[in-house]
Amino acid sequence: MRILVTGASGQLGSEVVRLLQQREAERRRDRLEVAAADHAKLDVSRRDAVMAAISSFEPDVVFHAAAWTAVDACEGDPDRALAVNGLGTRHVAEAARRAGSHVVYVSTDYVFDGRSSEPYTEWDTTNPLSAYGRSKRAGELEIDPVWTTVRTSWLMGRTGSNIAKTILRLGRERGEALPFVDDQTGSPTVACDLAEKLLELGLARRPGVFHVTNQGSTTWFGLARAVLSAAGLDPGRVEPIKTAELVPPRPARRPAFSVLDNAALRLGGDRLLPAWEESVERLVSALG
Repeated sequence: MRILVTGASGQLGSEVVRLLQQREAERRRDRLEVAAADHAKLDVSRRDAVMAAISSFEPDVVFHAAAWTAVDACEGDPDRALAVNGLGTRHVAEAARRAGSHVVYVSTDYVFDGRSSEPYTEWDTTNPLSAYGRSKRAGELEIDPVWTTVRTSWLMGRTGSNIAKTILRLGRERGEALPFVDDQTGSPTVACDLAEKLLELGLARRPGVFHVTNQGSTTWFGLARAVLSAAGLDPGRVEPIKTAELVPPRPARRPAFSVLDNAALRLGGDRLLPAWEESVERLVSALG
């Protein structure tokens, strides 16, 4: 089996590659061949490059993790966001159809507007508030129904920049109070947990949209307290603030409530990811 991973150096793509390489080393038959394509090797916004990469490798499955995820930067350059997240996904889809590949596309909770009082299911109507959310929704529209779309939220992992690393840095460098937003609610998701479920769904070629997050929900304030506590630092230093009190204000609007109900997995009897508190504690331990 041949597998191509886009965005292979990102916090999610790197975990997917690690797990695939681990499986490859363990296999004795039916060799697993993995092509790890980071941005330097494959810019998905360039159609010719994508067509050449996929047509030459002819992967059985493409894990499309490449994306521009800088939410506020996307707001300042919506054309670039669409070029990477929307049009880039179109290029991957076009090449995959020609090669007969199954595509696993990674999307986001930011495709919802956050006005719900209940967790969003896979069948709820999307209404993104930001350029980033709109660009990721554009990518969703390029994915064939027989392929796999996985929406996740509040992702953090061992590589790349993410909120867990930011909290740890601030907690160790600053002695004063740490303000964190307490009026945005979502489900923190640890990259290694998500990567395992991506492989499970993708290698089985499960069709449709799936919400995949660690279980439970919290605010950024609650997450910051949990990260500091797991690191042996004082969680009492974290103070709650409202989004409107952020200085400077953030350019991109965030959904106030973006908890994803993993309904397709839950109702189908599939294994769900662990509680977010458990996985965040493991992540903090791994970050040291």
